Amino acid sequence: MVTPMNSGAAGPDPRRWWALGALVASMLTLGFDTTILNVALPTMAERLGADTGQQQWMADAYVVVFAALMLPAGLLGDRFGRRRMLIAGLGVFFAGSLLGTLAQDVGAVIAARTVMGVGAALVTPLALSVLPSLFTPGERTKAVGIVSAGSTLGLPLGPIIGGWLLDHFWWGSVFLINLPMAAIGIAACVFLLPETLPRSRPRSNGGTPIPASPAVDTVSTALTAGGLGALIYAIIEAPARGWGDPLVLVTGAAAVVLITALVLRERRAARPMLDMSLLAQRGFLFNTLAATLLMFVLSGLLFVLPQYLQAVLGHDALGTGVRLLPMMGGLIIAARAAQPVVARFGARAVVSAGLVVLAFAALLGSRTTTGSGYGFTALWLSIVGFGFGFSIVPAMSGALGALPADRAGSGSGLLMTLRQVGGAIGIALLGSLLASAFRDRLDVTGLPAPAARTAGESVVAAQVIAGKAHLGDLAASADAAYVHGMDLVLLVCGIAALVSALLAAAFLPTAPHPGEPTAPDPGKPGAPQTGAGPDATGAAGPGSPGLVTPGTDARQ
Repeated sequence: MVTPMNSGAAGPDPRRWWALGALVASMLTLGFDTTILNVALPTMAERLGADTGQQQWMADAYVVVFAALMLPAGLLGDRFGRRRMLIAGLGVFFAGSLLGTLAQDVGAVIAARTVMGVGAALVTPLALSVLPSLFTPGERTKAVGIVSAGSTLGLPLGPIIGGWLLDHFWWGSVFLINLPMAAIGIAACVFLLPETLPRSRPRSNGGTPIPASPAVDTVSTALTAGGLGALIYAIIEAPARGWGDPLVLVTGAAAVVLITALVLRERRAARPMLDMSLLAQRGFLFNTLAATLLMFVLSGLLFVLPQYLQAVLGHDALGTGVRLLPMMGGLIIAARAAQPVVARFGARAVVSAGLVVLAFAALLGSRTTTGSGYGFTALWLSIVGFGFGFSIVPAMSGALGALPADRAGSGSGLLMTLRQVGGAIGIALLGSLLASAFRDRLDVTGLPAPAARTAGESVVAAQVIAGKAHLGDLAASADAAYVHGMDLVLLVCGIAALVSALLAAAFLPTAPHPGEPTAPDPGKPGAPQTGAGPDATGAAGPGSPGLVTPGTDARQ
């Protein structure tokens, strides 16, 4: 287990609150990037000539790498020191952002997003797993609230700042904001954050100490990246090529083989990187499933909404960012109110109710028409924020509250990996549904074949062709086709949220009341207890799509 800063007779380390500032700076950097790109995608599609599939890859390149590398990132921090890996992650994120500012084509943007995903994979689980080592259980709720606020602040500011940059500078400037933020995070970690290193386990029969965490398995990492990449590729390419296309079938089959090989390899490992035994714990499994499905829904929504606001309603990038604020506002308010509601009604009831609210909002949004206007959109967007905020905080707290204390890094890495997989599949699957529905509904009668193919690639491309050729009918058809596709996406999101609510109500465990003793980790005599109540989980304050509420109890 990690060596806590707050242990010993001397009492808590006075540097811990300064160290918290370093973690806030790190999470704020990622918070900006979470929502900036969603606003920038329509503009980038127009300037770079990117079709819907390429836009999906610009979003998913980051998410796939993020998901594939978080497990080894958590282990690297547990094994070699979390401060060191945090600094390295912020440095890689800085380099990827710099590459993005200089990119001139779609391929360069995808490469930049890939590098940024590597950095984010190092930062996210390690910034969160440091908290149990820095703070006592009594202080952890306050600390989590502060980190949550920093992460959440980037969400509403990201679209606004990104929109302002796009309105005044070139499209690559949306990556520019990451450079000073990453630099501040690096400086804060260097000067403010003490190192936390893992202890070794007791020697076995006089032999060498057994490390507290498993070594990074390069084969498993490659299987994870390859399997996820092949799966996302098949989903994104299927609408254009057809589900029966040989390339789609081969990559889909390869994804199944690689992911199966990963699971079989990890099940045989003595100290696996992908610890399947954690999924045997009911609290971790079903809270993680709820959080994953939440990310599936939210990622799909954030992919389709900016294009609707810009291409259909005609707002500029800054206006689009401002018009996403109702969802962010609802999310922040609900996340701040989640803790007392959970204390009153229990996590299972709150997660289930939040998912029902999210389902209602998505189903309401699926009634959008080309004449609905922004007022109707703002209404269901704010309800989406409330539903997501009330669901994500108790779900994440419950999942991490079930983890053993000495596996905070690897356990949070597994949780965030599954969440990011949900987000990546949400972008790929729902984006592909949108692209297919748009192409089927778009009326390109009278257009030359090359122009018709280009118009069918995205609503932005169709609007550009309509504007240049002064084809009002094509523009109207593009708007109607896009809204039809978006409504289908929202309908699927609503159904997925409703199914998630039923699963949560049926299977989520009931958390014990505050102060009630918790059971040791099953199958591990003498293992540290896992938190389940509000005091142990550290459930607190604001939450966000990029937030994990660390719930491990750091008792030694």
